[in-house]
Amino acid sequence: MVLLDAFGVLDLPDGGQTVDEGLLPKIAAGDQEAFHQLYQSTDRAIYGFILSILKNPQDAEEVMQETYVKIWTSASSYHAQGKPLAWMFTIARNLCYMKFREQKHLSDIGLEELGGAETGEVCPQIEQAADKLVLKAALEALKEDERQIVLLKNSSGLKHREIAEGLGMPLATVLSKYNRAMKKLEQYLREE
Repeated sequence: MVLLDAFGVLDLPDGGQTVDEGLLPKIAAGDQEAFHQLYQSTDRAIYGFILSILKNPQDAEEVMQETYVKIWTSASSYHAQGKPLAWMFTIARNLCYMKFREQKHLSDIGLEELGGAETGEVCPQIEQAADKLVLKAALEALKEDERQIVLLKNSSGLKHREIAEGLGMPLATVLSKYNRAMKKLEQYLREE
């Protein structure tokens, strides 16, 4: 699908998105195999979620690593509620916001040039391809929650039900936002 290729997330491996809540106590006890299983079952969803917030693949990869480090070190603080993916999304969202604050701080003190890419800038391959720029603009035309739902559905392969659970939204809301966002994208791309 062209939409996902613009952000380079088609290369992510296929896999289920079922999260075994029983892995977290094992991770808290230092079980590396349990951590590996958790990573394998959630990496696509977490990456898609982070990318939908940051819109920069390099920053998304960095925050994804930080997210899993935080999951490893904080697994003992997880209280079984039947929603481990929502807990992981919360960690990822908080780290994304920390990244935004860090980037704002760098730009405020004039060190942005030393730190690399500007906030919101994407890798050069995306900037050079006209169709990818149009697609990026189309995604930016969506509201943040619509963009998150579209990317989680299409890049991570999550089901609408899983997205609803992970984002803490009713299923009907996720379905309507997804359909509305896809229509907006289709209309925008037709106009371009």
